[in-house]
Amino acid sequence: MNGDYSRPEDLTWKCRKCNVNLVVRPATLSYMDNRMTADLPQCPVCGFVLISEELALGKMAEVEQVLEDK
Repeated sequence: MNGDYSRPEDLTWKCRKCNVNLVVRPATLSYMDNRMTADLPQCPVCGFVLISEELALGKMAEVEQVLEDK
């Protein structure tokens, strides 16, 4: 699942906890003992990662299905 999965509108979000703008950085995602890296919007202070509904229901759901079918 490597790649840039951020959208320009994602970078208009601010972290509610830290009150700073999100920036795109590599994030490590794990599912069923598998690790993947993707560039996602994150808070540069606390590390909160924003995963859009589109990404969660699209590409991430596809990857989950592939891993579950193994």
